[in-house]
Amino acid sequence: MKIILFAFFITFSLGLYSIFLDLLYMPTLKAKRAIVAIDKREKKKSQSLDVVVSSIAVKVAKFIKISDYKQRKLRATLKSAGVKLSPEAYIARAWVKSGLTLLVIVPAFFIFPIVSPVVLFLSVAVYFKEIRSADEAVRKMKEDIEYELPRFVSTLSQELKASRNVLAILESYKQNAGQSFKSELEITVADMRSGSYESALTRLESRLGSSSFSEVSRGLIGVLRGDDGVVYFQMLAHDLKQLELQRLKKIAMKQPGKVRKYSFLMLFCFLMMYLSVILVEIVTTMSRMF
Repeated sequence: MKIILFAFFITFSLGLYSIFLDLLYMPTLKAKRAIVAIDKREKKKSQSLDVVVSSIAVKVAKFIKISDYKQRKLRATLKSAGVKLSPEAYIARAWVKSGLTLLVIVPAFFIFPIVSPVVLFLSVAVYFKEIRSADEAVRKMKEDIEYELPRFVSTLSQELKASRNVLAILESYKQNAGQSFKSELEITVADMRSGSYESALTRLESRLGSSSFSEVSRGLIGVLRGDDGVVYFQMLAHDLKQLELQRLKKIAMKQPGKVRKYSFLMLFCFLMMYLSVILVEIVTTMSRMF
C-alpha cells in the first residue's frame, strides 16, 4: 500500500508539473539547460535539478525584499565569489533548495514516518549551506591569496632591484600566479591600463580585504610615488615568511589528532584479527572434542 501511495505521489506530481508548464508557456528543460550551460564560466554539463531550481528561484526572487545595506554587502560578496546572481535570486535559490528537500517529508511521512525529523533537519542544513556558499568561496579565495603572498612579496623585492615598472612586474607575475590571485591581478592590470595605478591598487586592496595585502598595497603605492621599496619588501617578505611558518605549525599540530583516530581503528582491526583466530581455534578444538 505504501509503495502504491508513493508511486501515485510521484506520477501525480510529474503530471501536475507538465500541465503547469503547458499552461504557463514555460520553456522546455532542454532549452533551460542550454541557456545555463552557455552562461556558466566552467565547461561543465548542467544538471537538470540546477536548471529547475534556477528557474523557480528567479520567480521567487520577485517577492524577496532586503535592506539596501544588506543588498550592497551581499552583491559585493557575490561579485567576489564569481556568482552571477542578484542578492534576491541568491537568497531565493537557498529557499528553493531547502523547500525541495523539505518536500521529501511528504512521502517519507507515509512510508517511513521515523525518517521525517531527519528530512526536516536536512532541509535546514541545506538552507544554511547554500546561504553561506558565497562567503565560503570568498574565504577560500582569500586563504589561497594569503598563502601566495610570501612568494609574491619575495618576487617584488627581487624585481624592484632591476625595474620600477609596477605594471610590468604584475603582468609578469600573473603568468605564474595561482588561479584566485591570477583572476584578481587580471582585473587590476586592466584597471591600471585604463586609469590611475594607485586607484587600481586601492580597489584591489578593498576587494581582498586582507590586512597582509594592505601592507603590500601600501608598499606598491609607495614605489609609484618614488620610494625605493626594496628594503621594505625584503622586511615584509621576512614577516610573511614567519606568518607562513606559524600557519604551517598550526596545521601540523592538527595532524596528530587526525592520525590518532586511524591508529585506534588499526588497533581495533588487529585485535579483531587476533580474536577471530582465537575464536576459530576454540571452535575447532571443541568440535574435535565432541
